[in-house]
Amino acid sequence: MEARVGMSGRGGAVVDGGPGSFLPQHHHQRQKYHHFHTQQQQQPQNPQTQIGTVPQLLAGGIAGAFSKTCTAPLARLTILFQVQGMHSDVAMLSKPSICREALRIVNEEGFRAFWKGNLVTIAHRLPYSSVNFYAYEHYKKILKSIPGLDGNQGNASADVFVHFVGGGLAGMTAASATYPLDLVRTRLAAQRSAMYYQGISHAVRTICRDEGFFGLYKGLGATLLGVGPCIAISFSVYESLRSYWLAHRPDDPTILVSLTCGSLSGIASSTATFPLDLVRRRMQLEGAGGRARVYNTGLLGAFRHIVRTEGFRGFYRGIMPEYYKVVPGVGIVFMTYETLKKLLSESPFN
Repeated sequence: MEARVGMSGRGGAVVDGGPGSFLPQHHHQRQKYHHFHTQQQQQPQNPQTQIGTVPQLLAGGIAGAFSKTCTAPLARLTILFQVQGMHSDVAMLSKPSICREALRIVNEEGFRAFWKGNLVTIAHRLPYSSVNFYAYEHYKKILKSIPGLDGNQGNASADVFVHFVGGGLAGMTAASATYPLDLVRTRLAAQRSAMYYQGISHAVRTICRDEGFFGLYKGLGATLLGVGPCIAISFSVYESLRSYWLAHRPDDPTILVSLTCGSLSGIASSTATFPLDLVRRRMQLEGAGGRARVYNTGLLGAFRHIVRTEGFRGFYRGIMPEYYKVVPGVGIVFMTYETLKKLLSESPFN
């Protein structure tokens, strides 16, 4: 079985967040590319592990939520570092230190504060993976109705095109449909000692009251812009590494190949798309808690502002905890999904 990782936790992105993530939700289709946390690419050989669509989505949602919960402390550290400099004097900011910030959270907010916003992340997982799954099926059907993309001629490049475009459109659809939850998660996680938002429902009501309904969609442009590069980078790096590995060490365990290539492709896509994710997080916090707006000129204006005030290194503020959560995140979601899949395959209701 093959597993890949892309944008971890970001949303996510994507797109939970981050540079995003993929879930093992399309397990029954070989070579299908999936967006956001871990993905399944080959149909398993063992018929006892076959499960239906709904159990697949359930297992994928639970595995993704469990993985997000385990890596939530690192995800919150990433968000806190990403938004530094928005309302602070950049010259006064110290170099990001994971240990120092972790100690501050424990001392000022308590140990449970590492999981601020995690309930929203869990609530985001299943609807996101469901929308992504069914949107992919719909877009794939539309694309295959186009002459030359129907797959009847055994055109491998046409199949890759359908997977890329269908996966990208499905990721954008799912991100748009569930985006308010992602924004609420960012605002809850970015809160320190002062609690302006008291929970999910309070945050939604307050944002709609203070900023209007479209306040729930701040930063959506940056999220959608990151979908294509994330898919392209994660897919190409994963396939290149896997092909090279199997060509030189064909007898290595499949799980080892999958986890290693998945982790490295996740790191590569995170590195490439992290600036977009940082801008997305900052735009999500625009006007939060009644504070003054910082980026008033849109996405490009936000990029120019960060370059001018923080330099290019400012785009990678918080990248280290993002790296640290990739490998455990992939491993946890992979093993959890496999365990749940086995249990559900043995269920009399499957």
